[in-house]
Amino acid sequence: MQSSKLYRMLRLGIKSLLLHKLRSGLTMLGVVFGVGAVVAMLAVGEGASRKALAEIKALGSNNIMLTSKQNAGDEAASGSRSMVKAYGLFYDDERRIRDTFDAVERTVPTKDLRKNAFFGERSIELRIVGTTADWFKLVPRDIVAGRVMLDRDLHSSANVCVLTESGARKLLAASNVIGESLQVGSDLYEVIGIVRNESASGGGRTPDSDVDAYIPINVAKERYSDLMIRRASGSFQAEQVELHRIIIAVKNIDNVESVAAGIDRMMQHFHPDGDYDLFVPLAVLRAARAQANIWKWTLFSIAAISLLVGGIGIMNIMLASVTERTREIGIRRAIGAKKGQIVAQFLVETVVLSATGGFIGTIVGPAIAQIITFMSGIDTIVPLYSILLAVGISMSIGIVFGLYPAVRAANLNPIDALRHD
Repeated sequence: MQSSKLYRMLRLGIKSLLLHKLRSGLTMLGVVFGVGAVVAMLAVGEGASRKALAEIKALGSNNIMLTSKQNAGDEAASGSRSMVKAYGLFYDDERRIRDTFDAVERTVPTKDLRKNAFFGERSIELRIVGTTADWFKLVPRDIVAGRVMLDRDLHSSANVCVLTESGARKLLAASNVIGESLQVGSDLYEVIGIVRNESASGGGRTPDSDVDAYIPINVAKERYSDLMIRRASGSFQAEQVELHRIIIAVKNIDNVESVAAGIDRMMQHFHPDGDYDLFVPLAVLRAARAQANIWKWTLFSIAAISLLVGGIGIMNIMLASVTERTREIGIRRAIGAKKGQIVAQFLVETVVLSATGGFIGTIVGPAIAQIITFMSGIDTIVPLYSILLAVGISMSIGIVFGLYPAVRAANLNPIDALRHD
């Protein structure tokens, strides 16, 4: 019985709205663009936040990164005269961290060098990264071909290397690279694998780059000096760095920040000059999540203003409708219609307006998001909650802004209403 009454009210409401198609359509536009703006803005915020979080997660949430750093004062001094500057991380730093902190699962030292590599007639400058087999556990990347380094490669000081995909494409082109020999200076390295690189991730904080060649760290230590010399205009600058990076993996994510604080205190003792940089992806990840939520809800608040404007439009049109239909309301009240039925009738009309506008807005919103992606290259993701939220708010606005006109209509004096022209 109740369902049949609701159906009749719904049919009557739609019929009343269709009597003024243009007016109803223009009223719905406020809701359409309001919902569309909410969905599109949340899509922009969601896309930006997911991209940022994915980039930081690529660094490893359980990892701590120590990087050698030359202080600004030292850089100025080394640029003014010929000198040798020793700075940065030591092999002893990696050993101390591994032996001191029980919460540390493993440590990965790396030594970086820039070298020209040759394959046939092709040549390219590669970043040679001397590291251990654990690198590929702490910096997990998809294996494109072959395999990564293993512990046995380090134990045997094997002349092997693993290339990043970008470097392999530039240097080796379409050749069957696995098993081929890559010449670095006077040394030959067998290419045993290719991995994908994510150098664009984490705002440049990722340990890998576009053109890396990973070799056993003991091979790098034996064949390449810690001293790097740059000559220019009759002078030279030399830098002596044992390790360029140490990546520390913590067993439990809950201990990451406390271990990082402990490592920082220990490093301050052995490196009073501050020639290192400590980076904790987890702390940045949490900050990025908080910032992403602020950004997302700021965009939502701005877009919700459009919905508010749409709600005001609905109230305006329904007040005009009450005025136009005063005599109709008087007749209905005279033949026995209750105030609740009058309120329900007008609320049905406002909900139909707002719900229809909301439905259309859920189509317009993703379309706007796609246009934003096409025009600006910004990644956009339309989460399901944004659709449900926008539609729910649009229907709520229909009820809230339609309630006053409905109550006003119900409270009209039937006799005065009948006399209205």
